[in-house]
Amino acid sequence: MLGEYRIEGRRAADIAASVERAVGSGALEPGQLLPPMRELAVRLGVNPNTVAAAYRTLRERGVIETSGRRGSRVRSKPATTGRDHIRVDVPEGVRDVANGNPDPALLPSLAEAFAAAARQGDREPVLYGDALVEPELARLARAGLDADGVPDGPLAVVSGSLDAVERVLAAHLKPGDTVAVEDPGWGSLLDLVPALGLRTAPVGVDDEGPLPDDVRRVLESGARALIVTDRAQNPTGAAVSATRARALRAVLRDRPDVLLIEDDHGHGIVDLPLHPLAGATRAWAFVRSVAKAYGPDLRLAVLTGDTVTVDRVTGRHRLGPGWVSRLVQRAVVRLWTDGSPDRHAVAAAYRGRRDLLIGALAERGVRAHGRSGLNVWVPVPDETGAVARLLHAGWAVAPGARFRMDAPPGIRITVSTLAEGETADLAAAIAAAVRPAAGRGYV
Repeated sequence: MLGEYRIEGRRAADIAASVERAVGSGALEPGQLLPPMRELAVRLGVNPNTVAAAYRTLRERGVIETSGRRGSRVRSKPATTGRDHIRVDVPEGVRDVANGNPDPALLPSLAEAFAAAARQGDREPVLYGDALVEPELARLARAGLDADGVPDGPLAVVSGSLDAVERVLAAHLKPGDTVAVEDPGWGSLLDLVPALGLRTAPVGVDDEGPLPDDVRRVLESGARALIVTDRAQNPTGAAVSATRARALRAVLRDRPDVLLIEDDHGHGIVDLPLHPLAGATRAWAFVRSVAKAYGPDLRLAVLTGDTVTVDRVTGRHRLGPGWVSRLVQRAVVRLWTDGSPDRHAVAAAYRGRRDLLIGALAERGVRAHGRSGLNVWVPVPDETGAVARLLHAGWAVAPGARFRMDAPPGIRITVSTLAEGETADLAAAIAAAVRPAAGRGYV
């Protein structure tokens, strides 16, 4: 059952650590069946309750899953071996269009913003017990949220979108609860949910966002939370349209106890309007990060939501890191107010690069998607083969397996630094590497 690997330990923590080490090293592979609890207890000379406690810990950490009489096995994508290992190593001389990063040339200079924030810090030092949120940042953030139709609610500042999602999920759910997630969707999020001991329920996506029938189905099956990317969905570029937002809100109104989390990380790099779902349920959170528009190293996101949710997140955050540096917050205020970069010009640049590649692929009979954001998603019949052939042709693309659960195969191309003169060559290479996929959409 376990080959040469022997699980060790006499305490529950030691047994769990032994299994987790083996999964992390590859000695226990995804999908591998673990011994029945009583059998392992006899082998280790411990009480079966000890093994049961170890397996429970492993389930809560997202390392294993249990299916009744079919036993416990290593998860197909365990938290200890995140999806980042499903990547292409980019050899020298190969063009990297897989990384998902914004174009550095479209990011603002940070020097003056931080210098101004530092000067303010010298005049007005931030001390223990001071406000957690920079007042001017709160004012500007609230004005932007109001303009986009996001309901009023208290504000918190956290360290990026994923940090916000983790804190909101932890504030409401318990291990074993199910979270509805987009499929294809953000690989880091698909890793995070099981790492918290939660279960994932995939929801199909098209160009206009999550499919309402899929959302209804998973919520009726007991999912307690739904996570939606409003714009610049990774990897497909989907953006929730006005029509889709109305349909999703109608589904959510029938499930007012569902926790709704919206991620608007595309703010500042897209030119499509926001159609928020916030307020359709009693518990909701809306997060807007600055990473894509101003730089990934600015680990800052603004979070708003219902009072209970934001109070829980703020209280727990205060007991850990305490607050996100007010120096960083003041630098972001400066970036927001000095008009650099021109967000309309940035959004137009990314749109132009997406549209150019999608058009070039269409001319070659290859269907692709990219309504907003930094990426283009291309459905393919043979993902591994397509990635390998493109690498041989001098292009490194992201394997769709990093972003999929039940969705059909595909590849993700990051267009953020794609030059106009490169587009035709890349489209020709993709066309040679894949054949047009049949069917509609990428669901």
